[in-house]
Amino acid sequence: MSETRQTTDVAALDADVLAQTANAVREAGSALRERFGDVVRYQTREELMRALAANDDTALDILRPRLTRLRPDAGWMENELDGGALPPGEWWVVDPAEGNVNHLHALPEWAVTATLVRDNQPVLTVVHLPLTGETYTALTGAGTHLDGRPLHVSPTADLGLSIVATSQARPDEDENVVRRVGSSITAMLFDALVVRTAVPATLHLLNVAAGRIDAFWQFAGARADLLPGALLVTEAGGQISDAQGRPWTPQSESFLAAAPGVHAEAVATLSR
Repeated sequence: MSETRQTTDVAALDADVLAQTANAVREAGSALRERFGDVVRYQTREELMRALAANDDTALDILRPRLTRLRPDAGWMENELDGGALPPGEWWVVDPAEGNVNHLHALPEWAVTATLVRDNQPVLTVVHLPLTGETYTALTGAGTHLDGRPLHVSPTADLGLSIVATSQARPDEDENVVRRVGSSITAMLFDALVVRTAVPATLHLLNVAAGRIDAFWQFAGARADLLPGALLVTEAGGQISDAQGRPWTPQSESFLAAAPGVHAEAVATLSR
């Protein structure tokens, strides 16, 4: 079989896996939507963790068997908060309730995500927003889509006219990272038009892919936060790097996704 034929066959298989992954993610999102409504009260960190785990388990009970059947030989990342490189081969990187704490607080900014990673490169991803019914998908070489409609990053070429965003450092994050987040927000407040700060990261990144905001940055960060958005943004024509403009990998200590016209300016601001 020729290399071209093999490549075509792999692409067709990946497209089929993407479609079936989207169905599984939507089903998991429906289960979480049924749990959404009243604010979940908790008095201790232990109670909070139990509430978060209950949401995760609800979605994972659907996602794990469905995705495992799709790619039986793919590994499964157990902890969506992990960072760094993955071992070689295929892995499912899943965040069953991205923005889980928002869900518990009856806030609408949450999603379900599933990304197939092959040799540390995201191949396909699905991000589903159960409250709006929107499904964002990206497939290597086939673009980024919202419910089948192609998406493209912003044509903005002036950071001073841009809406930019970042997310909060994780709980118990290293103090140096927290201070770096704060100083970067200050720098962007001087240089950008509007600065948005909120969790989760993936929702900002799908907005970069859709051209609604012009750049997103983050220091540290987990694979499940950044891999879906990295593929969504690049397939929509955006540029990703670390905050210094170097190539981004899951081992990088920072992340920047931007419309090409403002990427260099964003790097300059974050490097001050």
